[in-house]
Amino acid sequence: MKRSRSLMYTLGMVPVMSLALMACGNDNNAEENGNDGGADNNGGNVEVNDNNDNMNNNVENGNDNNNADNDADNDDGNDADGNAADDPDAPEQPEELTMWVNDEDNQLGAYEDIVANFEDEYGIEVSITPYDMLDQTEGMSLDGPSGQGPDLFFQPHDRLGDVTLQGLAAELDLTDDQQSRLDGYNEEAVTSFSFEGTQYGIPAVVETYALFYNEDLVDEAPQTMDDLNEIAEDLTDGDQYGFLMNATDFYFAYPFLTAPGGYVFEQDEDGVYDTSDIGLNTDGAVEGAEMIQSWFENDYMPSGVDGDIVDGLFTDGDVGVVVNGPWAIPDYEDALGDSLGAAPLPEIDGEQLSSFSGNKGWLVNNYSEEQYWATELALFITNEESSEHYFEEAGELPAHPEVDVDDEFFEPIFEQTEYAEPMPNIPEMSQVWDPIADALEFISQGDDPQEVLDEAVQQIEDEISIMQQ
Repeated sequence: MKRSRSLMYTLGMVPVMSLALMACGNDNNAEENGNDGGADNNGGNVEVNDNNDNMNNNVENGNDNNNADNDADNDDGNDADGNAADDPDAPEQPEELTMWVNDEDNQLGAYEDIVANFEDEYGIEVSITPYDMLDQTEGMSLDGPSGQGPDLFFQPHDRLGDVTLQGLAAELDLTDDQQSRLDGYNEEAVTSFSFEGTQYGIPAVVETYALFYNEDLVDEAPQTMDDLNEIAEDLTDGDQYGFLMNATDFYFAYPFLTAPGGYVFEQDEDGVYDTSDIGLNTDGAVEGAEMIQSWFENDYMPSGVDGDIVDGLFTDGDVGVVVNGPWAIPDYEDALGDSLGAAPLPEIDGEQLSSFSGNKGWLVNNYSEEQYWATELALFITNEESSEHYFEEAGELPAHPEVDVDDEFFEPIFEQTEYAEPMPNIPEMSQVWDPIADALEFISQGDDPQEVLDEAVQQIEDEISIMQQ
């Protein structure tokens, strides 16, 4: 499983309810500090059958005529893709839905546009409240039980374990029609919003990393690890390097440890993790660690290299290829201009390297009285059409693989998301990061990979055992 740069520090964070927070957890706090949530339907799911005159008029006029008789009588209004209008399991429409949206202007603007389309389609008003994504769980823990929380809220997938254990997110009781739409999303992103085999969320955004290269130094992107190692060998000389990455950060090192056979926790076919089966000191993981160690032994990478060093050398034009995420694009493009190139990660032994991904998506408030329609909203705001608009306005890659990402730098990263695995979303993952980071640091300094990884896994097992007592 994997995690994104912008999300990785959120793993394992459990909201702390202090007296100060309790004092702030009122309506005013929610209005001033709250975020919106969103929902989406698949492309084409907003059509209404022409034979259904009453529903058609309601949709076209965008009004709130939502009486129960209309809802019950409109079950025969079907289109090829399906939507709530033709879902026989759809309950009576509410007059309003509420959502917390992350309080960044570009995200708010995008969702305001998308929600307006939902209102026109269904005649349901949607109220958006700006609310910092990382503060929403604390707000939900205060406002949810009192009935003041939103119908939808927005979270990174690696917080899902904590969110569900607090009882904040509803189990999604998807109808056949809703499930058929969700089946069109990125499969790994969908799974990342399930916990212990139960679906809790609708993914909206996927984020991972890929290769960036300087075309003044490298003619074309490396296709294989052999190509990448050859670039490192040929270009590394003094203060110039062929290939750099933050190799002691498990987030970035993950593809190289897992490609030969390592893994974090074993998963069953339903995506449920077995925390008693840790694969970070297996023969495959050790083989990957030995490859990472060789980069330092061969002086391809300097001791102590970190993300800031990688970025500084690359933007100065002194590195051929680096591994980084979409957050780096603005600085890289400013520094290298037309010389900047991007590509998915290379292959190793004929298989595409699988990166860590961090996903964000919409959760339904467990205390909401409109869970069906909140789910419907989540599906609508993340469908193909909505996701394309969101990418264009907010610059975040969609969890819907049918979206056309027409951008020379984002497109290769979007391609890499098809090979990415989400960071484990269980609380036990919080015990993995530090021991493996320490192990990678020791490995970069020449310590025996097997011994170091054995010690790290033992530490992880001990800490998990304490957690589970």
